[in-house]
Amino acid sequence: MTESEPAEGLRERKKRRTRTHISDIATGLFLERGFDAVTVAQIADAAEVSVNTVYNYFPAKEDLFFDRESEVVDRPARIVRERAVGQSAARAVLDALRRDVQARSPYVGLVEGYERFMNVMQGSPALMARLWRMQQLGADALGATLAEEAGAALEDPVPALIAGQLAGIQQAVFRGIGRRIAAGSGVDAAAAYALAQLDAVESLLSAEVLGYAVRARQ
Repeated sequence: MTESEPAEGLRERKKRRTRTHISDIATGLFLERGFDAVTVAQIADAAEVSVNTVYNYFPAKEDLFFDRESEVVDRPARIVRERAVGQSAARAVLDALRRDVQARSPYVGLVEGYERFMNVMQGSPALMARLWRMQQLGADALGATLAEEAGAALEDPVPALIAGQLAGIQQAVFRGIGRRIAAGSGVDAAAAYALAQLDAVESLLSAEVLGYAVRARQ
């Protein structure tokens, strides 16, 4: 918390804890029974809250599985906005992805037991549709940020094209990790493959993409 951020009040802290509690209960049920087999009423009963309370915090059942959707969708765009002076947009995104892999971050699925989440997600058409939507929203947000950071004209197609490339790379790394963990290769082996993917893709990207939207000194 910075000096400009207000301290969290008792009401906000209670709401945050309630939301986390409901999400944790729902996650456990999804992992045990599968997403489609669990109802919101069952989640409410297990969490000892009303169905209306669940919907107050999570308007759709998919929100309970992807409970950090807004953070995940905005993350690539935020990385670009916060990149260092002299760093390009593409380099910022790729370097952050590499750091996540090296740190075995949950953001890229490099945690033990992640295959259980993958199995639940892949077993539900509703969750797969939601994942696709999140990916599109993330690419759109990144494209808008690239256009703003580069001062591109409204009709300039380049920001959206670069955002699509970067989003595609990120998704390819996620898929590679997920498949290897699901196959039982282990976190370290999956991470090694992801790093090899990043090494390969950087050699394939053009200088124009890698050097797009370098942050200048203010």
